[in-house]
Amino acid sequence: MKKILRIQRAPAPHWVGNGFHVNSLFFYAQDAQTFSPFLMLDYGAPRVFPPSTEPRGVGQHPHRGFETVTVAYQGEIEHHDSEGNRGVIGPGDVQWMTAASGIIHEEWLSPAFNAKGGTLEMAQLWVNLPAKDKMAAPRYQEILKAQIPSVTAPGGARVQVIAGEFNGGESGAPSRGPAMTFSPVNVWDVQLNAGQAIDLDLHAGYTTLFAVLKGKVNVNTSQDVASPAVVVLERDGTAARLEAAGGDATVLVLHGEPLDEPVAGYGPFVMNTRDEIMQAMQDFQRGTFIRQRATA
Repeated sequence: MKKILRIQRAPAPHWVGNGFHVNSLFFYAQDAQTFSPFLMLDYGAPRVFPPSTEPRGVGQHPHRGFETVTVAYQGEIEHHDSEGNRGVIGPGDVQWMTAASGIIHEEWLSPAFNAKGGTLEMAQLWVNLPAKDKMAAPRYQEILKAQIPSVTAPGGARVQVIAGEFNGGESGAPSRGPAMTFSPVNVWDVQLNAGQAIDLDLHAGYTTLFAVLKGKVNVNTSQDVASPAVVVLERDGTAARLEAAGGDATVLVLHGEPLDEPVAGYGPFVMNTRDEIMQAMQDFQRGTFIRQRATA
C-alpha cells in the first residue's frame, strides 16, 4: 500500500470575493514538488445564502500557466471569460478551465440561485500545466453530471470519474472521465455511505492526495481522518484503502503523474521561472495579456 506521508488539517475558512467561503486544504507554496501536478484545493462547505439582488462571487481576474477545476455539489455557479465562454454548473457538474497562456474570467453565484437563495457547496482545484503547454491556447470544458461516469465499486461506494481512468468498478471494466488533460491526471469524487469501504488501484510513482471534504474516513486501516483535511500518500506502492468511519463521507481523490519541473508563482500566475512571472504581470498591466496569448 501507499503509506501515509502526512495529514494536513485545513486552516480556518476565508472568503474569496463575496460568494465563496472556503477552506484551503493545500497550496503549492507549502510544498510544490510533493503536490505536483496539483497546485491548490479550496473547499466551500455547505453554506446557506439568503436571497439577494446584489451579485455574489468574484469579478474579473487573470490566470496564466495552469487550469482551474470547479466541482459543484450544491447550488449553481456561473462562469464568464475573455474567450467568450459562458456557462452555469449545478449539482454534480464540473467546469474545467485551461488558462494556459492567459485568460481573464469571473465566477458568480448564478443570478437565479442568488435571487432565490439556497445552499452552496463547491470545490476548486488548480492543476499545473507542463512547461511546454503553459503558453498553449486557453480552453473551457463544461462537463455536466450526465457526462461523468458513475461507478459502483465492490462494497457499494460510488465513484464519479471526472478525469483519468478508474479501474475498480463491479463491472471489471475501466471507466474513463470526460475531462481532457495535458498530463496524466486522475480526479475521482468518492462517496462512501456509513460502513462502506473502497480499495483503490493506483499507479506507482504518482502523487496521491485524499481530500476529505465531508465526514470521517479511515485510511489504509490505520488512521482516522476527519474533514476538512488532505492526506498525502507516498509515491511508492500501488494500492490504498478508504473506509467511512462513523457516517457518510466524501473524498476527492487526486492522483497524477508528477511534472518534476520548477514552480514559480505569484497570485493568479503559476509558471516555471520568476522571469515568466514578471512577464505575465507586465502583460496584464500593459493590457497585452490576451493579445500576448493570441499571438503566442
